[in-house]
Amino acid sequence: MKRRDFLLSIASLSVLTQRLYANALPATGIVLDEGYLQHQISPAHPESPARYRAIQQGLERAEWASALTRLSPQPLSATESWLSTVHSAEHIAAIRQDKTTFNNALLATAGCLAAVDAVMQAKVRNAFCSSRPPGHHATNTGQEEGFCYFNHIAVAARYAQQHYDVAKVLIIDWDYHHGNGTEWAFYRDPSVLFFSTHDQFAYPGTGSPSRKGEGPGKGFNINVHLGCGCDDETMLAAFETHLRPALAKFKPELILISAGFDSRKDDLLGCYEVSDEGFYQLTRWVMTIAEQYCEGRVVSLLEGGYNIQGNSRAVLSHLQALSQT
Repeated sequence: MKRRDFLLSIASLSVLTQRLYANALPATGIVLDEGYLQHQISPAHPESPARYRAIQQGLERAEWASALTRLSPQPLSATESWLSTVHSAEHIAAIRQDKTTFNNALLATAGCLAAVDAVMQAKVRNAFCSSRPPGHHATNTGQEEGFCYFNHIAVAARYAQQHYDVAKVLIIDWDYHHGNGTEWAFYRDPSVLFFSTHDQFAYPGTGSPSRKGEGPGKGFNINVHLGCGCDDETMLAAFETHLRPALAKFKPELILISAGFDSRKDDLLGCYEVSDEGFYQLTRWVMTIAEQYCEGRVVSLLEGGYNIQGNSRAVLSHLQALSQT
């Protein structure tokens, strides 16, 4: 064999090996931990351990779920220092006064950072965190806000930027409620594009489309108000109309999703009509842009969703979409 033909054969083999490796790469990671059953604000509170338990049970019944790669949260000791990339020392100290709550909330952050690790290290293509309590309302008040204590997704964005040198992060929030804490964290920051669909007249009463960021962050905060009755078509149209045009210029290197399923039909705290199929299609839309801009890197984490069985079914639709190549 001539040297040139030999080199071409080696090059072809290398390309084939890369393709086989990509196909062999587990499609989706899922963060699970029994510690997510521990947090409870009060016995009748809608943000309850039953949310996590129903997801567990749904996964046990779904045959395709056996292909998911189980991920565990980072050690809390490795996670705690990252809280200060978003939260003040005073806020952290105030939450720490209740050690059990502090550890439960920190465990949710730890799960999110473990998912970022797995995706950035190419151990999985994408990942979902079935963690609780949620986080996208948390700012620096020193107390629980909207069932949230630490803003896990904001910390995850800073972690990706500082630990993996990710320059641009897109955060998508499809929770029924506006992610005011995430907006607060990045309102002046052009390195994070925050896109939120929500009912601006629901809790916490924020999320006006007129708020577009300020200073260097102007134009990097996109709020889309969708009123009661918002369905699959309306939600997808909002993404297509308001987010897609911003992506060509921003070109994210990582996509994070605040996956709130209180935007699903029949939720206790929402008034939308998004179906499980709608979440499947929405997830596939996000995956398409992830393939276009950031090699498919997506990390999603559970925010709201208070119809226990409905939340579980929506999560499974989301996961099924994530796990299909």
